Amino acid sequence: MNSKRILVTGASRGIGLELVKLLSKQGHKVLAVSRNTRNLIEINDSYPSLIPFQAEITSKEGLLNIQDHVQNQWGAMDVLIHNAGALLFKPFKETTDEDFYEIYKVNVFAVAELTRILDPYLISGTHVVAISSMGGIQGSMKFPGLAAYSSSKGAVITLMELLAEEYKERKVSFNTLALGAVQTEMLAEAFPDYKAPVTASEMASYIADFSLQGNMVFNGKVLPVSNSTP
Repeated sequence: MNSKRILVTGASRGIGLELVKLLSKQGHKVLAVSRNTRNLIEINDSYPSLIPFQAEITSKEGLLNIQDHVQNQWGAMDVLIHNAGALLFKPFKETTDEDFYEIYKVNVFAVAELTRILDPYLISGTHVVAISSMGGIQGSMKFPGLAAYSSSKGAVITLMELLAEEYKERKVSFNTLALGAVQTEMLAEAFPDYKAPVTASEMASYIADFSLQGNMVFNGKVLPVSNSTP
């Protein structure tokens, strides 16, 4: 397998951490972006092709630092995985406009801004993958308390569809994976009594395979990835 240049956001825990470990183990060059890189630094000796990269993707400074690294170290990239996400579990009537902004800032605006700032390095064959949620799929089962989160995940699905159209002449592919429940720290924090049927490691394996091969047959698509409802 040819080594790919892969950037993953939200790489410090859960699916993101398992994903960068797996991709690095496969021999790919992985830029593992997170606000907190402690977990990444701790495992770095075991995964030499993994590059822990501390950056806040909701800030201009953080985005420019990422851009500088990609430009100076790679010059181009093969895979961009928008995995970072924020979750809010709160009744809608108690959810403020600031709450909505904070969730959309991570789940939608940062995805758009990071993609835009990395535009010069998206080449023919690059695959951009956004990690969304079944809660963002129209017609799927919805849950009270997730108005900001699920609506933001629906927004990123539409964003990826639009970018697929804009970039198709450059042969850059954009797809979205809408995940069902996965047993991660974020899920446990929001729903401590719920046990998901899929582990972070199992889901990371699926995402890794899709990010490397999915653009051979998909572009501008959202794929539900769930063995339950949702």
